[in-house]
Amino acid sequence: MGDLLAGMRVLDLTNVLAGPFCCYQLAQLGAEVIKVEVPGSGDLARQLGADPELNRRRMGASFLAQNAGKRSITLNLKSAKGRDAFSRLVGTADVVVENFRPGVMQRLGLGYTALKAAKHDIVYCAISGFGQDGPLKFNPAYDQIIQGLCGVMSVTGDAQSAPLRVGYPVADTMGGMTAAFAIAAALVRRERTGEGEFIDVSMLEASLVAMGWAVSNWLIAGVKPQPMGNENMTASPSGTFRTGKGLLNIAANKQEQFETLCRLIDREELVVDPRFVGREDRKHRRFELNAEIERALVARSAQEWSALLNKNGVPAGEVLDVPAVLEHPQVLARGLLRTFESAPEVARPVRVVRSGFRLASGDPEPTSPPPALGADTDDLLIQLGFSRDEIDALAREGAI
Repeated sequence: MGDLLAGMRVLDLTNVLAGPFCCYQLAQLGAEVIKVEVPGSGDLARQLGADPELNRRRMGASFLAQNAGKRSITLNLKSAKGRDAFSRLVGTADVVVENFRPGVMQRLGLGYTALKAAKHDIVYCAISGFGQDGPLKFNPAYDQIIQGLCGVMSVTGDAQSAPLRVGYPVADTMGGMTAAFAIAAALVRRERTGEGEFIDVSMLEASLVAMGWAVSNWLIAGVKPQPMGNENMTASPSGTFRTGKGLLNIAANKQEQFETLCRLIDREELVVDPRFVGREDRKHRRFELNAEIERALVARSAQEWSALLNKNGVPAGEVLDVPAVLEHPQVLARGLLRTFESAPEVARPVRVVRSGFRLASGDPEPTSPPPALGADTDDLLIQLGFSRDEIDALAREGAI
């Protein structure tokens, strides 16, 4: 497995997706990630997902997706003894990640300043919807709210369907990825200088930054981005096309790619058609051109066209659903999925996706299945110096 972060201890106080996704990336790189969860209920994602039975067992599919490779301790941070145990745990940690509303950790007496006293070089990452300041800082952060506010929905869909929500929690995911990147960078400096850091991640800003050209076209060129559906605004023919069987994405963005495409579909006359001769001509008449191309594409399936076009230098790819892409030879060859034959409270194998990159020194992957709620509480408390009697007392008092 990847060991770039081996020896680092990360305390994951986060819920649902952005924070857990961040810490899952760190766990796959060898960090020891300890989920600090509320006794009795734990991460809300334990109750979320498409399988009601798993939700009832506090091992929902939404939780299983990004918590493999982690340990779990239950601590009641609203109790004095729970906070004391947490502070002792912080003394052994390198990173703390939380996604409470701004101010919650300070009210508990566990803000950055307090934790810095327990561990002077701690890297503290706070993930929130809007950041630690600004007029919206106390607003709850739900992915759909962020998608609407950051402009993503305004450019998703077409003239009829926009604004449209992206079909997965893209704002949560971008927030988590941004946090993992910032934490890794802070750890690099800490190794060099011994300094910790306070990291303030805003899901709104992370999502807006990820929109790239949609933002720069307005900021720099003064052109307001429009929803283009399955069309690529920068070129034509570049979009989604119907074939004899299935949908096909084609990105013939260069002149030579357009010419090759026309030859391969036996429509070479389109190259010299005055409507489509120049790049700008094709962009202005994209829907006329698409109709001409689709008339030719009915001759074969999307799979056949994809192979033929790519072989000849024209970028193309089938439009697949989730089950199909997970069985695709490319995904299988790269070993993206990790299967655990058994997991606590789950009476069947658990398959999860690994990280989106590979390493020459050993690929990132989770080494253990997602943990049952509080599975590591006793072991970790004993490691911190608590006696068996003290642990029993903490349990009686509801601190763990």
